[in-house]
Amino acid sequence: MSKIIITAALTGAIHTPSMSEYLPFRPDHLIDEGIRSYEAGASAVHVHARDPENGTPSSDGVIFKEILSGIKSKCNVVITPTTGGSGAMTPEERLAVVSALEPEMSTFNAGSLNFALYPIAEKIKEFKFDWERAYLEGTESFIFSNHFQSLHVYLETMNRTNTKPEIEVYDVGQINNAAHLINEGYLKTPIYLQFVLGILGGIPATGDNLLYMLKEANRLIGKDNYVFSVCAAGRFQFTMGMTSVLEGGNWRVGLEDNLYLEKGVLAKSSAEQVEKAIRIIREMGHEPATPDEAREILGLKGIDKVKY
Repeated sequence: MSKIIITAALTGAIHTPSMSEYLPFRPDHLIDEGIRSYEAGASAVHVHARDPENGTPSSDGVIFKEILSGIKSKCNVVITPTTGGSGAMTPEERLAVVSALEPEMSTFNAGSLNFALYPIAEKIKEFKFDWERAYLEGTESFIFSNHFQSLHVYLETMNRTNTKPEIEVYDVGQINNAAHLINEGYLKTPIYLQFVLGILGGIPATGDNLLYMLKEANRLIGKDNYVFSVCAAGRFQFTMGMTSVLEGGNWRVGLEDNLYLEKGVLAKSSAEQVEKAIRIIREMGHEPATPDEAREILGLKGIDKVKY
């Protein structure tokens, strides 16, 4: 019986408040969501900050610290803040949370890509906040920039703070980027790969694509040199997560990636998706990893060595 790391991505920077009344964006709501996800069985929670007044994605260090310290005060779940942020943020803003708070793990985006959300705007009849439509429509011309110079800066900071990079891989070429960064000495094996499927601009969420990405990771990095997880956008969240577990990987759920629990039924919390994922993996003969088991699997420094 193997242990599976279940990550709950609580809010992200993709969905906007008009898409679901359950999408959290206030710090107290995100703290509650993190704790609820832990209590449901999550090993880790992935955190974005948002403006508490209107839900705009934010890099505010005060907000980040409030959320991270609030979750930490109630449980020992692994907390992984983002360095993805949003298209409006500079690399310095995206990286500030790592420099200031020195978390155990943080996301690291492995390359540039078109990151398009603009088709979603046409499906929303009424927006709660003025910023939402322009934010979504603006992604028609948005390139999510992660060039090698910035990747070096991110990894230098993460290495200095002993923060494990959770390497977000949106397409096959980014596996080669990770292999190159290993060869340059910026990444130390074993690395942690998070395959992100189904973003418009990245690789589509299909089983064949995931299997090919694993084949390339084995060829370029080596099977014994990485641990992996899978997250997939929207309705593919559960099918691709099951495929990941079948292939020996871990699983990310959460309202950042998918607003629904099943067809036509909005998830009221990321914790509901965690519970569903755990029911599925138990039927497959696995158990969810505890936070401390996840720390051992990933080689994390420990929650006592963070600065929040």
